[in-house]
Amino acid sequence: MVTKNKRLFCFGYGYVCDYLGYALQQQGGWTLSGTTRNDERRNELIARRIRTRIFDEYVPMADPTSALRDVTHLLIAAPPTKNGAPAFNMHADDVLKMKNLEWVGYLSTTGVYGDRNGGEVNEKSELNPTNARGEKRVKAERQWLSLFYHHDIPVHIFRLSGIYGPGRSALDTIRAGVARRINKPGHKFNRIHVDDIVQTLIASFQNPNPGAAYNLADDSPAPSHEVIAYACELLGIPVPPCIPFDEADLAPMAMSFYKDNKIVLNNRIKEELGVQLKYPTFQTGLEGCLQAERLAAEQAE
Repeated sequence: MVTKNKRLFCFGYGYVCDYLGYALQQQGGWTLSGTTRNDERRNELIARRIRTRIFDEYVPMADPTSALRDVTHLLIAAPPTKNGAPAFNMHADDVLKMKNLEWVGYLSTTGVYGDRNGGEVNEKSELNPTNARGEKRVKAERQWLSLFYHHDIPVHIFRLSGIYGPGRSALDTIRAGVARRINKPGHKFNRIHVDDIVQTLIASFQNPNPGAAYNLADDSPAPSHEVIAYACELLGIPVPPCIPFDEADLAPMAMSFYKDNKIVLNNRIKEELGVQLKYPTFQTGLEGCLQAERLAAEQAE
């Protein structure tokens, strides 16, 4: 176990950090802090006893020395720009001054591998992104790893597949009325439930391996139309017909999603960190989301 009295700071205290912070609060012995982009979110986090500073790609964090003092675990979840990681560009020198730092994690994406025509990738696979978003992630990874290579800062890279969980899954897309079942033959991709991201990060806290990269993915890569169909079944909603990919008239962002086709192998998190996925398939993951929603509704009554 990680010893008590630890301090986590998250650049970009969003969806993943919310779940990680909750898990650490349940453990006890953790002080949480981080950054957000606006005052409304900052006030929300402060109400939950999370010390929060304003920060984005245009606004450096005020008084970083004070904010990062005594921090033991640093997680970077803020998205990159064309210049790489904003937190690195503005605060790398501040990170180098952190005297109690035991662990650093950067949340990247499996998009760094690019398109493999349905082939497999692992952490040793060449980074060959096929779009600008992937290129930004590769640059950000290299920036943070430079602190490990040149300054022995304990940096770890986590390459996430499609993130989903309660409030952010196919169930919500369907309820919002924007879900479409698009069929591109042979196209499939992995996902990762937020609870499995959290357990992997905590496992890395307990078994640090600076310089390592980890793929966070489920065991069941599948086409998106199958996920939508199963979510409809769980909600008792008729499954809409599939739309052929060539007829879908997708926006550029959605189109880029369908350009990458690969199977992401997750052996390293299992073998090195001892992770046993709570949700190894999208079916169990969606069922878990629905169960979490029902439990939250019961607690709110």
